[in-house]
Amino acid sequence: MNFLIINWDVNPEIFSATVFGHIIAVRWYGLLFASGFVFGYYIIRKMFRNEGLPDELLDKLTVYTAIGTILGARLGHCFFYEPQYYMAHPIEIIKIWKGGLASHGAAIGILIALWLFVRKEKKPFLWVIDRVVIVVALAGCLIRLGNLFNSEIYGVETTLPWGFVFLQAGERVPKHPTQIYEALAYLITFFVLLRIYWRNKGKFTPGLTFGIFLIMVFTFRFFVEFVKEEQVSFERGMSLNMGQLLSIPFILAGITLLIWAFIRKKAAPVASVKK
Repeated sequence: MNFLIINWDVNPEIFSATVFGHIIAVRWYGLLFASGFVFGYYIIRKMFRNEGLPDELLDKLTVYTAIGTILGARLGHCFFYEPQYYMAHPIEIIKIWKGGLASHGAAIGILIALWLFVRKEKKPFLWVIDRVVIVVALAGCLIRLGNLFNSEIYGVETTLPWGFVFLQAGERVPKHPTQIYEALAYLITFFVLLRIYWRNKGKFTPGLTFGIFLIMVFTFRFFVEFVKEEQVSFERGMSLNMGQLLSIPFILAGITLLIWAFIRKKAAPVASVKK
């Protein structure tokens, strides 16, 4: 059965224009990446207002999170997947427009950025990250859709009826649309975490949503890697690829955090957070 196979031939560029002799292109990936921050801002603003916190605090948090995401994702790709190349060509690290972002690096970058944020703003780390991961899950969904429009990070050949032929990438046989698999997983995670937040009006055990996020996102990432094409040549022949090896610590951290959260006797009240 192949009646549902999709010949995916979408141009990754929405439009381009020449400005002062330079070609400026607006791409679906960049639009979806930026949309994650826009939607995330308004969702967290609603949470902050629910808890009586000022928009100024959110503005600072957004800056920290954006910088941590971009730097972490870029450096994660450079040093997890192609360290030899980027060590030999360090100037290429800053050329983010050429592509190359890693979700595991983004996760580490966000953690470091939020740690710096809470040190400066004197807020509980778990309180902040429990809210940020809700919108990070939504952003992850949008970024994976961006990968779909870029015809990248797709899966191995498949005979399943929903295979995609990524014509822009030069493919001629159907492949697993792993970008869609991951996007759906992140979207489900987003709705689960958002429901937990609003069902409890923000008053839940610290670490609960963070732990669930780590378990859901990286467990799915671990398993989807089995049908994803190798991202770099050194993964060839490995029983577990780099994406899976990097996912394991996050899953274990999520399990530990969830166990710790459940043994806490009572949730941290919103009033305990300094305004």
